[in-house]
Amino acid sequence: MKPSFPIRQPCPPGVCDCGLEPLLETPGADLRILRLTRQEERRLLDRLENIESLADLQHMQRRMYEQLGISLEIAPGFNEVRSMRGIAIHIDELPGLCRKTRQSIPAAIRRGLEKHPEIAYRLLDAHDLLRDA
Repeated sequence: MKPSFPIRQPCPPGVCDCGLEPLLETPGADLRILRLTRQEERRLLDRLENIESLADLQHMQRRMYEQLGISLEIAPGFNEVRSMRGIAIHIDELPGLCRKTRQSIPAAIRRGLEKHPEIAYRLLDAHDLLRDA
């Protein structure tokens, strides 16, 4: 089944485990992720790097799910949070989502949190980690 909108160019064979071909062959599959072309991915990563507030980050999470089907969870890690690396960013497995994109989205979010550490503090506070501080 060929979608009516422009889709991302497939990765070279053997390089990625995105499962693009089986996704295209499955009738009734959710094809929203195929709208994420390389140009759109660059725009998304730029937007994630330039988040302004926790509400802005949460808005981006909702929009990514609505438009692309990407389920993104951001929470303090299991151990202590001493840097932005201590914040756990999890993307659910999604057929059609490239391996490199699954790595670049959390990296862009961490860069955005490093630019605006107050967002990370609000995130920690939202999970009651700074309740007694």
